[in-house]
Amino acid sequence: MKAMVHSLTGDSDVLRLVDRPTPEPGPGEVRVRVVLSAVNPTDWKSRRGAEPGRATPFPQVVPNEDGAGVVDALGAGVTSFHVGERVWLWEAAWNRADGTAQEQVVLPIRQVVALPDGASLELGASLGIPALTAHRCLTVADGAPTRLHPGAMSGQVVLVAGGAGAVGHASIQLARWAGATVIATVSNSVKAEMAHLAGADHVVNYRDRNAVTAIRAIAPDGVNIIVEVNLAANWILDQEVAAPGATIAIYAATTGDEVALVLRDQMLRNTRFQFVLVYTVSPNAKDEAVTAVNAAVADGALTVGASTGLPVIRFPLERTADAHDAVEAGAVGKVLIDVSRP
Repeated sequence: MKAMVHSLTGDSDVLRLVDRPTPEPGPGEVRVRVVLSAVNPTDWKSRRGAEPGRATPFPQVVPNEDGAGVVDALGAGVTSFHVGERVWLWEAAWNRADGTAQEQVVLPIRQVVALPDGASLELGASLGIPALTAHRCLTVADGAPTRLHPGAMSGQVVLVAGGAGAVGHASIQLARWAGATVIATVSNSVKAEMAHLAGADHVVNYRDRNAVTAIRAIAPDGVNIIVEVNLAANWILDQEVAAPGATIAIYAATTGDEVALVLRDQMLRNTRFQFVLVYTVSPNAKDEAVTAVNAAVADGALTVGASTGLPVIRFPLERTADAHDAVEAGAVGKVLIDVSRP
């Protein structure tokens, strides 16, 4: 089978296309013929590593955490799947050698999820890390439900920073599905249209000097949950629009690693800061997220594609390096790799 691998950390040119033996599933595992592999920021960051030229933790590493495909073999004792079933995959490469940038991958059944009828493989491949991260950000507030469902966030106002990104897109759609009012912030008119298409109730350009006034006009009592991609850049706005007791869920550090806070101001507001790295979220919280995300897919609440605010950018398997470079360069949309035929 064909696979993209690397044995050293570094730029995308460390990736190479090779032929590998087809893996066989063990007990409690399934083998999936990967149709689409997705690229997330953590995929190129993991490939790059702390510095170039370091040996990878395994002799060969196949990149990419997320994907979608078709079950083509079952390990001993597996009764929850059948050959030919369409599935989506998550965290394939976390602490493992084998991600989804290969024609077939073997995974424990926990990391393989049956794709609801009517949902495309494109959507399935686009879920994984972005959707699970979004779910975690929306459920970390004090008293929040552990699993989202319709009505779970009724009466809540959610601010999604970076509403045109993959996590922002999923956050808008999951929060709307759960009944929240959603405000998205973006940097330009193109991204504003993407956030509107995703379903945001209101979209504000955070570069506008009147952004705080605009958000406060929508939510005079403040915002209850902020899904934050760039606290270093957005902190001044966040503190001005946060409601008393608000939760700021920070899942990335786009432009800086340090933020200076006036501690007493945040104590008076009872602000909750919650940092989110989906890979190290508790197994129970992750299982709740997977269940909720799949339910939202079944309800038609999670979508992908230009018409719903997240354009898909596709590359063939042999151009996986270009796909990684596109994500690193800030591609607007979801980058997918065509691995095999549907």
